[in-house]
Amino acid sequence: MKQLIDDITAQLLRCYPEDEARSLAWWIAEELTGLSRTQLQIGCKITKNFANTQEIVERLLHFEPIQYIFGHTLWNGLDLLVTPATLIPRPETAELVEKITNYPYGVSRSEEFPITNCRVLDIGTGSGCIAIALKKTHPEWQVTGIDISEEAIKVARENAKRNNVEVEFKVADIFGFNGDFDVVVSNPPYICESEKKDMRRNVLDYEPATALFVPDADPLRFYRRIAELFSFPSGRDGVGYLFFEINEAYPAELSAMLDSLGYTDIHLTHDIYGKPRIIEARMA
Repeated sequence: MKQLIDDITAQLLRCYPEDEARSLAWWIAEELTGLSRTQLQIGCKITKNFANTQEIVERLLHFEPIQYIFGHTLWNGLDLLVTPATLIPRPETAELVEKITNYPYGVSRSEEFPITNCRVLDIGTGSGCIAIALKKTHPEWQVTGIDISEEAIKVARENAKRNNVEVEFKVADIFGFNGDFDVVVSNPPYICESEKKDMRRNVLDYEPATALFVPDADPLRFYRRIAELFSFPSGRDGVGYLFFEINEAYPAELSAMLDSLGYTDIHLTHDIYGKPRIIEARMA
């Protein structure tokens, strides 16, 4: 097994840093055998499942994400189908889910989160990862996920079945949508077109552009629409909670926009990489 991992790693070093190349090599071995790295390291000699290893390596050398190659990924305790119609869930988005499921927190928070029968809307749901993770943690919540992409919604529905939860997923455009919810969460497109030059090919060439990019002239367009949609809350007792994953370049602008719309308790959280990534706010 060690020789196989070394051989795959050596090929991937043409395009990937050493740590990433070796991690991908182990990922391939684990996926093809169905065994964990520990099981493989203690002496498993299975080789019959490695017939198509070279094809996988070649696809990786063309920067195709390994999650798309295998058609699924493990994220935040969930096994999720992913296709080129959906973004690949990131660790930062798991932090967004954690912020919501752990609310309230801290002595400064005076309002209790509406746990019982909480109505949640996930905007731009993609693979459904946020909506499914919230429902998995709080089965009593009523969770809805919307996306403009029919293909993404198909994947999200399959993921709900795959993870044994009931979430309502439907095709909808946020610019023509309204509803009655206590919590709105979104990881909308937030990367400016000008930032493409700094991005890796595995993202640029394979992940859906419509879920990634916004015009440089209006980087907050989706946040503004969502905030305006929710700025007259019809939620329980007229109180609404808003959670966003954001572009690290615009926390001040986004906070100011929310303040101008009447939101309070606006709070910024940095992600595991130390970047401003999550904004939460309350509307009463």
